[in-house]
This record gives sequence, structure tokens and C-alpha cells, in this order.
Amino acid sequence: MTTSARRLRKAVLPVAGLGTRVLPGTKTTPKELLNVVDRPILSYIVEEAREAGIEHIVFVTGRSKGAIEDYFDHQIELEAQLLAKGKTDILDAMIAELATAGEMSFTRQMQPLGLGHAVWCARDIIGDEPFAVLLPDVIVDAAPGALRQLADVYAEVGGNVIGVEAVPETETHKYGIVDPEDHDGRHFRMKGMVEKPARGEAPSNLSIAGRYILQPEIFGILETQQRGAGGEIQLTDGMARLMKDQTFTAVEYEGVTHDCGDKIGLLRANVALALKRPDLGEAARAAITALL
Repeated sequence: MTTSARRLRKAVLPVAGLGTRVLPGTKTTPKELLNVVDRPILSYIVEEAREAGIEHIVFVTGRSKGAIEDYFDHQIELEAQLLAKGKTDILDAMIAELATAGEMSFTRQMQPLGLGHAVWCARDIIGDEPFAVLLPDVIVDAAPGALRQLADVYAEVGGNVIGVEAVPETETHKYGIVDPEDHDGRHFRMKGMVEKPARGEAPSNLSIAGRYILQPEIFGILETQQRGAGGEIQLTDGMARLMKDQTFTAVEYEGVTHDCGDKIGLLRANVALALKRPDLGEAARAAITALL
């Protein structure tokens, strides 16, 4: 059954994770607020969501994540000091990131039960409408943004749309992998998916890459979803069940993905995005070259 393309307005950002892959840096700082060049990782993700037309962002948080809510709120004393010192360019950049009235909601994931459970925690705020999911430690350097690319496909085909990227055959056991049925350019009709398949058993080399557009029927499925890989409630397992009733389209988006939840991935993101900056690129290249 194909689901008509109701307007996409909301997004879920699951930010309750402990960031164990980048400890000790995340001992007191949420991994989503670690810097890439001069902005937190989460700043790039929110920018991508807004570019795609998202009007309401739901953060699924956990303990010790209060700094995320503070980041998108006013810092009165700091703003006053910047204004008094005439640093209006920095002030304007800060103000541009603030949440508008009613744009952001925050709800708690009380237990670390996996991505599927985190998404389910947003059910009452999302309600009965389609929504996006963006993994908050994955920056996609793309123009237009990865979610915008998915949203454009969603407007055409409806249903559920999943962002994917090709990975080496030897790496497929590390990811959720889609089973494509046919394709139209970079669009693939899906007939299945599997979370972290055994080596040599992956149905393709297309990995699920942290960007989704889902229909609200997924919530009813996640409510009864049994634990899967890693002993967690996997979003992939819930999507596989939903696929029995609704269409799923995989989109191999154009762009470069940076896994900032990994130490080397975070380092690569800093280097790559610094080199692209008109104001910093030349100095960054000189600094890197001097170290090599």
C-alpha cells in the first residue's frame, strides 16, 4: 500500500546516547555539542532540518543533556557583552541558531533501549503525521542537504523514505543494510532490510545512513517491537515490519558523510569542513601541511 505524501513538518533527533565512542570528551559534554570547527555537531543537524522545511524539532534527551536545551536558548549575559564590545557578527550568528517560539520540544528517554525506543518516545509530540529522523552525530556535507534530498523524493512518491550510501562489501556487517528491488537513478524501491548482517550475507552494499522519513504507523509497531541486535529495540526491525503494509524507498543521497560519534570521524569532519571554509580554509591547509 502506498501512503500519500502528507506534508513533512516534524523531525525527531534522538540525543540521549552516552557517546561512549568519544569518551572521555563526552564525560561532561553531550557528544552532540562537541565542536566541528567552531560549531557543535548538533548545529549542523538542526541547520539541515530547517533547510528541509522542518518546522518542529523533537529532541529525545536523557540525563546530563540539559546543555542541549540551553544551547538553543538565549544567553542574556553573553549576548549583552558581545553587543557592548561591538562583536555583532558573532552575536548575529548566535541569534540565528536560537529556537523560535514553539519550534523545539524536549522529551526524555528514561532507559537506553535503542534507537527504535528513542523514536517511540516522541510519539505523542509527533502525533498522526509523517516525520523525519536525523541521527545527531552524523553530519552530511551536501548541497542541498541530505534531508532536503529525501524530502524532495518523499514529495513525489510518498510512503517511507530512507537515506542510504554505498559502503565496501567488507564493511556491510557494521550497518543496517537495505535489500533493493529495483531502482530509478538514485532511488531504490525496497523489499527488505537487515540490521548488521553476518559477513557475506548482506543483500546489498547500501547502508542505512542516519536519515529517515517515516509514517506515524511506525509508533504502533515500535510499541510492541522485541529487542533485536545488541539487545536493543531496533528501528530497522520496526521498519521491516511496516514494510509489509507500506512502501519504502531508499535514496542514495549525494554528499559526504561524517560519523562524528567516532574519534577519527570527528577529526575528519573538523579537517574537511575547516578546509571548505572561505575564512579559515587557507590557514587550516597551512596548519595541516606543516604537521605532515
